[in-house]
Amino acid sequence: MHITINPEILKELEYLIELHQQYGAIEQMDSVESLIRYVMTKVADGSRRPGAWERQMLDMMGLVADCDAHNYYRAQYGK
Repeated sequence: MHITINPEILKELEYLIELHQQYGAIEQMDSVESLIRYVMTKVADGSRRPGAWERQMLDMMGLVADCDAHNYYRAQYGK
Protein backbone atom coordinates (compact mmCIF):
# COMPACT_ATOMS: atom_id res chain seq x y z
CA MET A 1 0.00 0.00 0.00
CA HIS A 2 1.21 3.48 -0.82
CA ILE A 3 -0.31 6.59 0.75
CA THR A 4 0.23 10.09 -0.61
CA ILE A 5 -0.07 12.95 1.88
CA ASN A 6 -0.70 16.53 0.83
CA PRO A 7 2.57 18.44 1.46
CA GLU A 8 0.80 20.99 3.69
CA ILE A 9 -0.72 18.21 5.80
CA LEU A 10 2.68 16.49 6.00
CA LYS A 11 4.22 19.71 7.32
CA GLU A 12 1.66 19.78 10.13
CA LEU A 13 2.23 16.13 10.99
CA GLU A 14 5.99 16.71 11.07
CA TYR A 15 5.42 19.67 13.38
CA LEU A 16 3.29 17.48 15.65
CA ILE A 17 6.16 14.98 15.85
CA GLU A 18 8.58 17.81 16.58
CA LEU A 19 6.38 18.94 19.49
CA HIS A 20 6.22 15.36 20.80
CA GLN A 21 9.99 15.10 20.68
CA GLN A 22 10.53 18.46 22.32
CA TYR A 23 7.81 18.36 25.00
CA GLY A 24 6.56 14.78 25.22
CA ALA A 25 3.02 13.46 24.99
CA ILE A 26 1.00 10.63 26.51
CA GLU A 27 1.29 8.71 23.23
CA GLN A 28 4.60 10.11 22.01
CA MET A 29 5.40 9.45 18.35
CA ASP A 30 8.87 9.57 16.84
CA SER A 31 7.96 9.73 13.14
CA VAL A 32 5.08 10.54 10.83
CA GLU A 33 4.98 6.84 9.94
CA SER A 34 4.52 5.82 13.57
CA LEU A 35 1.80 8.46 13.98
CA ILE A 36 -0.09 7.21 10.92
CA ARG A 37 0.27 3.59 12.07
CA TYR A 38 -1.11 4.55 15.51
CA VAL A 39 -4.08 6.49 14.09
CA MET A 40 -4.98 3.75 11.60
CA THR A 41 -4.86 1.14 14.37
CA LYS A 42 -7.29 3.23 16.42
CA VAL A 43 -9.61 3.62 13.41
CA ALA A 44 -9.59 -0.16 12.90
CA ASP A 45 -10.21 -0.74 16.62
CA GLY A 46 -13.16 1.67 16.55
CA SER A 47 -14.60 -0.14 13.57
CA ARG A 48 -14.67 -3.54 15.28
CA ARG A 49 -15.46 -2.42 18.85
CA PRO A 50 -18.70 -0.37 19.08
CA GLY A 51 -18.30 0.35 22.81
CA ALA A 52 -14.70 1.53 22.63
CA TRP A 53 -13.57 5.15 22.85
CA GLU A 54 -12.20 4.80 19.31
CA ARG A 55 -15.75 4.31 18.00
CA GLN A 56 -16.62 7.83 19.16
CA MET A 57 -13.86 9.11 16.89
CA LEU A 58 -15.33 7.18 13.94
CA ASP A 59 -18.82 8.47 14.76
CA MET A 60 -17.60 12.07 14.81
CA MET A 61 -15.86 11.60 11.46
CA GLY A 62 -18.94 9.96 9.91
CA LEU A 63 -17.14 6.64 9.32
CA VAL A 64 -19.63 4.22 10.89
CA ALA A 65 -21.64 2.39 8.23
CA ASP A 66 -25.42 2.64 8.55
CA CYS A 67 -26.04 -1.09 9.05
CA ASP A 68 -26.44 -3.62 11.85
CA ALA A 69 -23.23 -5.45 10.90
CA HIS A 70 -21.13 -2.44 11.93
CA ASN A 71 -22.68 -2.43 15.39
CA TYR A 72 -21.45 -5.85 16.58
CA TYR A 73 -18.27 -6.39 18.57
CA ARG A 74 -15.65 -8.43 16.71
CA ALA A 75 -12.64 -9.87 18.53
CA GLN A 76 -10.65 -10.13 15.28
CA TYR A 77 -9.92 -7.65 12.49
CA GLY A 78 -11.80 -8.14 9.21
CA LYS A 79 -15.07 -9.96 8.49
